[in-house]
Amino acid sequence: MNQKTPQNDDTDAFTHELIEGLFSPFGQKTPEIPKPSETLSSEINALFNAAEKTELTTPIIDFFVRLKTIHEDLNIAPDVFGISKDALLSLAMKHQHIDEHGVTVGGRVNRALAIVEQANERIVDYLNRKTLEAPSGIELWDTIRENARRIRSVLDISGEAWNSYSGQLQHCIDSVEKLSKIIDLPVHIIEEVGRVTQNYRMRMTPYYASLIQPGRTNDPILLQSVPTGEMVDNIGIEIPPVAADHSPARLIDQFYPRVLTIKATNMCAMYCTHCLRIAHIGKKDRIYSDNAYEEALNYIRQNTRIRDVLITGGDAFVLPNEKIKKILKALDDIDHVTMKRIGTRIPVTTPWRIDTELLEILEESNDKKPVRVVTQINTAQEITPISQNAFKRISKSVSAVLNQAVLLKGINDTTIKMWKLCETIQENYVRPYYIFNCSYRNPQFAHFRVPVEKGRDIVESMYGNISGDAIPRYIATAGGKIPLHRSNVVRHEGADVILKKPWSHEEVKYPDAAPDAYANPNFSFAKK
Repeated sequence: MNQKTPQNDDTDAFTHELIEGLFSPFGQKTPEIPKPSETLSSEINALFNAAEKTELTTPIIDFFVRLKTIHEDLNIAPDVFGISKDALLSLAMKHQHIDEHGVTVGGRVNRALAIVEQANERIVDYLNRKTLEAPSGIELWDTIRENARRIRSVLDISGEAWNSYSGQLQHCIDSVEKLSKIIDLPVHIIEEVGRVTQNYRMRMTPYYASLIQPGRTNDPILLQSVPTGEMVDNIGIEIPPVAADHSPARLIDQFYPRVLTIKATNMCAMYCTHCLRIAHIGKKDRIYSDNAYEEALNYIRQNTRIRDVLITGGDAFVLPNEKIKKILKALDDIDHVTMKRIGTRIPVTTPWRIDTELLEILEESNDKKPVRVVTQINTAQEITPISQNAFKRISKSVSAVLNQAVLLKGINDTTIKMWKLCETIQENYVRPYYIFNCSYRNPQFAHFRVPVEKGRDIVESMYGNISGDAIPRYIATAGGKIPLHRSNVVRHEGADVILKKPWSHEEVKYPDAAPDAYANPNFSFAKK
């Protein structure tokens, strides 16, 4: 083989470590130098020639990786193939010259590829299990369409009614009789549901019911939409209805000085079995008077500290378009209100509600001051091609679409399920924002609660493994939103902070800012 002598050596320690390692005995020394087969010698000769002739980095990397593998597996050094250290150094320098950022062979082969390999190992289990254990509605679409055909037939719903918001509400499943027609549940479960619905409302749209997977005992859609006996059995000592202790004005909830909520309706297209505002839903839907809204708006007008207003309910998108437009306009006319949010589950329960008129209202208000739509998606199963389209259209009309998931037993309380949820919604125009630990204030759904530490483990497992902006904040509602993230600041050692990587628990030194320098006001343009 052609043995080139390098003109100069300006490569790094990583490369020298790699090359020296290729010529060092690997493991125990063998009494004789192994002799490679003709096939292996031909392979190395071809890889060497390709590396010498190339103007790309990949053939050079492939050559070095193969040499390293042979050395580790067979304890054969490059000189057995007639390749000298100088020849390897020459190729290494060629690689470094080609690479736009001057990345060295040693850095790439001995460090970067190893880091990537280690990282890949962390997600093998997730990639193998995510479709089976946490399928999205997109992946289940064929089954969902078959479910829809069956439900339409049983409930005598026309195609036009099915594909409309009004039709979905008109044919909603709000009784045990309807439920038993479309879902094959054991008799004792049907009886349990009947016992619960004497006290709590049940309503789900036919579309949402079509997401339920037949034969799956604790299907995550079924758990969220059909109340079970625990809701009655768990009650025990009643806790005051959420917001009774922080409602300073009519329809208003407020914990913070600059943010508040308008509970603009008690209506929803469906009633979730884990609803934080279960006490506000009541026994029937209510339309609030203009006076009620005006009092709420007057409270905001008179409190100039308020900058961010969340319109919620119930579900804010259940309100007529004209009412939504009127509330948004009133907020836009208040100078100190600079941000608006709208809370809704509609895009995953009744996506046909997202009509052109509503989108135009949102866009018009967003042009004046930012509008953010805040939704709740708890499982990837809720993302279908139809809800995907709804979120895509919404995202074009507002400044952001954010998700507030609730950590719920059997629904999303594993790394596989929560990773899949966060990645799926991120791919469908929704940014993961919060994960709420299921509230202690509502004993009716204590059976859904997940230990705080379990949630922390799930969220911490995301770091280093999924996209940073797909990782939500983990929150508990206890007199306001309290972050539950585990601290990764382990201790201080002199001028260093010792940090822990959540994905590997490896401790690393991180030089802290010097206190004296930080305290000195004379810097940049103020420097004297």
